[in-house]
Amino acid sequence: MINLPIQPEHNCSLCPRLMEYRESNKQLYTTGWNAPVPPWGDQNGEFLVVGLAPGVKGANLTGRPFTGDYAGMLLYNTLVKYGFAKGTYNADPNDGLTLSNCRIVNAVRCVPPENKPTSQEEKNCRSFLLQEIQYMPNLKFILTLGVVAHKNILACFGRPLTSIKFRHGQFFQINENITIINSYHVSRYNTSTGLLTTEMFENVILHIKEKINLT
Repeated sequence: MINLPIQPEHNCSLCPRLMEYRESNKQLYTTGWNAPVPPWGDQNGEFLVVGLAPGVKGANLTGRPFTGDYAGMLLYNTLVKYGFAKGTYNADPNDGLTLSNCRIVNAVRCVPPENKPTSQEEKNCRSFLLQEIQYMPNLKFILTLGVVAHKNILACFGRPLTSIKFRHGQFFQINENITIINSYHVSRYNTSTGLLTTEMFENVILHIKEKINLT
């Protein structure tokens, strides 16, 4: 039996601005999750995906990372394609989708206004991210979706942001056991502007799959 990482309380008050925003969303979306979104997937997995934060009409309402907004389509369909997920993604936490050898978490657990957490809010939530890493005994690969995820993962390993610049498709060894991979975030903005294409993202996941198969 492995240890379970500590999760933020359902009414977490570590970040007053995020707590206030959560409360305002409860008035708008009365049936939504509207709380810190827990990680999802295989704690014994070798592969961890780290996103930015829940989307206001996505995970903030559904309670499952990357579920309910556009970003989940590219992420989950690609994970299914390369065997890290099974089933069909229907933007619903009850769609029957499961993860295989993979876990997903956000660097910041609560939805931030304009999808922009402050540095202090990132720091407040970092202990939860660090525990996710520490309590995945078989972890070998961490995929960071965007600069914020990259920055917070570096901080979890005691590395300053300036030590390794974010670059899409980059693989680098952070310690003797774990490799970090960078990808642009799977957001609607990035895909609609062409900054991230389906082929680009699929190539990143394919390379991770190939490296896992070699280990």
